[in-house]
Amino acid sequence: MAAAYARAVRRFFAWCEVRGIGLHELEPVVVAAYIEEHTGSAPTVKQHLAAIRMLFDYFVRVQVLSSNPASVVRGPKHVVKKGSTPVLSREDAKALISSIPTDTVIGLRDRALIATMLYSFARVGADTGMTVADYYSMGKRSWLRLHEKGGKLHEVPAHHLTQEYLDAYIEAGGLIEKTAPLFQSVDRARQLTGRGLHRNNVRAMLRRRGTVVGLSERITNHSLRATGITVYMENGGTLENAQAIAAHESPRTTKLYDRSSDVVTLDEIERIML
Repeated sequence: MAAAYARAVRRFFAWCEVRGIGLHELEPVVVAAYIEEHTGSAPTVKQHLAAIRMLFDYFVRVQVLSSNPASVVRGPKHVVKKGSTPVLSREDAKALISSIPTDTVIGLRDRALIATMLYSFARVGADTGMTVADYYSMGKRSWLRLHEKGGKLHEVPAHHLTQEYLDAYIEAGGLIEKTAPLFQSVDRARQLTGRGLHRNNVRAMLRRRGTVVGLSERITNHSLRATGITVYMENGGTLENAQAIAAHESPRTTKLYDRSSDVVTLDEIERIML
């Protein structure tokens, strides 16, 4: 998300530069004109406007600007009632995890990372941002300290399988330095490098692991988050608690990840028997 916001801001200032508009000349009408001319889809335009607002909010806080010229600008109307993220069935999720060989530190890392994403509903950036110290014990329970957007820290108890898989990975990898990244890349000798994984590495890993069990190439980092929420709701979980686990600001966002109703819909369609 941070990278997308940075690209949005760069695009806006490039547009301003072409028109000779300086920072202190920005007014709502200028931002509105940019949004009006934007050629992206409605979701893209809304994201770009959000990025511009966030930047100008910061400029107001540090007294670079006296007011936010984007605060009163409205983006295109875009309502999403159902998410498009591919979701795994619980059988496919089990197959994905069980297919990973655990005789190498890479396999142990991948299994632990997938479990962390699946069982904590965590964004990939929150997982890859974790340090060894962010997996810790409190009483008899292990916890995860996830680094969410905006620098927020979100703490959730570790599922018993997440705990089992993380313990095995940490022991095999010899991860004792608390400030080191928890999920690390590997070198040509297939040893941990001490450098954190990038989200692109995670996406490539999921596709590679998914191919082994015949999963669609459309599976993304967000698929595990959506799968965890869907399975939780299918098992009687509440939307309110799912929202809390996922650290979503709005239950509407959480609902986009919940596909438990899809099964009901399919069952009803199959009642149409000729």
